[in-house]
Amino acid sequence: MSPTITLGTIFGVRIGVHWSVLGILAILLVALGFRSWPVLVPGYPAGAYVLAALAAAVLFLASLLAHELAHAVVARRQGIEVKDITLWLLGGVASLRSEARTPGAELRIAAAGPLTSVLAAAVFGALAWLFVAVDAPTLVVLLFTYLAVFNTVIAVFNLIPASPLDGGRILRAGLWAWKGDRARAAVWSARAGQGFGIFLILAGAWQLLFIGTGNGLWWILIGLFIAAVASAEEQQARLGSTLADTRVFEVMTPDPDTTDADLSVNDFLHDVVLTRRHAAFPVVDADGRVEGLVTLNRMRSVPSEKREHLTVREIASPLTEVPTTKPDTPLTDLLPRLNEAPDGRALVFDEDRLVGIVTPTDVSRAVTLRGLLAGNGRRPPHAPGSAE
Repeated sequence: MSPTITLGTIFGVRIGVHWSVLGILAILLVALGFRSWPVLVPGYPAGAYVLAALAAAVLFLASLLAHELAHAVVARRQGIEVKDITLWLLGGVASLRSEARTPGAELRIAAAGPLTSVLAAAVFGALAWLFVAVDAPTLVVLLFTYLAVFNTVIAVFNLIPASPLDGGRILRAGLWAWKGDRARAAVWSARAGQGFGIFLILAGAWQLLFIGTGNGLWWILIGLFIAAVASAEEQQARLGSTLADTRVFEVMTPDPDTTDADLSVNDFLHDVVLTRRHAAFPVVDADGRVEGLVTLNRMRSVPSEKREHLTVREIASPLTEVPTTKPDTPLTDLLPRLNEAPDGRALVFDEDRLVGIVTPTDVSRAVTLRGLLAGNGRRPPHAPGSAE
């Protein structure tokens, strides 16, 4: 999920919020400031309830951020690059660019979030006790009591053994360590997530139909999200299993055609695109150094009246935004970065020399060949011209 607003970085991790996070603020503001707290502790001005509810919402979001930041920090210590953390309507998401290498690393990353939520619950509970001891206003005590409860709920809910919850990651780590098969462990964990998602959907529907409260819609929404993500994770696990032993050089298109960075977009269209019939071209300077990647989609976005004046360099994706890899890199390590790439392609370098390009078509072909040859135990042949 892409953040709507970037707030900054913490411990080198980019933090952002999606516009839907306003839903959390609105729900807590209404539920606490206008409904629950005026009934539980009457006698305060209306503005006091609103301010307390707003403080609870902000601190709740900070708790979610701490939960996700714990995942990110531990992941980085395990050698995994963290793209960013995004807060949204249903909580937070820490985007990791690769997977854990061992069951132990998987367990440590997954457990870090719930442990942080337990710690936050303890801190807020201690503050609530402290405010009781100093005879602080009851509304203040209630604020920190609710935050302690919220964080406890976050910890317990996330420990349910179903992907994509943290408990599902812990389950996957345990199954991986037990069976020694990461892909099968991921599939089992994802199926548990699908089942849990369906359970929440049914529970929400039952609540909505027979009890008539709005909470049913919330459970349905959470269930749909969990089931959808779990299904995607199962597909990803099966894809990873299919391509488990595949290296980049086996699927890449070797020695890709390149284009001159100084060509006008118009000349590029007529002299290159129409004659070579590729959808993407690495862009090189006069000395043959790769500067980036240009695609037909990028060229399509250029108005026809500007094609004569703009160069390929000006419309190309710079090399810093293009995934790069080596020929002997496992394809499964490249796939997450390939899926996130703006142009959906990666360039393959042997030292400083461009030796190939990986496209979605290359990956699809590899998956198809693996599926066709899986029955007789044979591997597809190496890509022509690729290194052994």
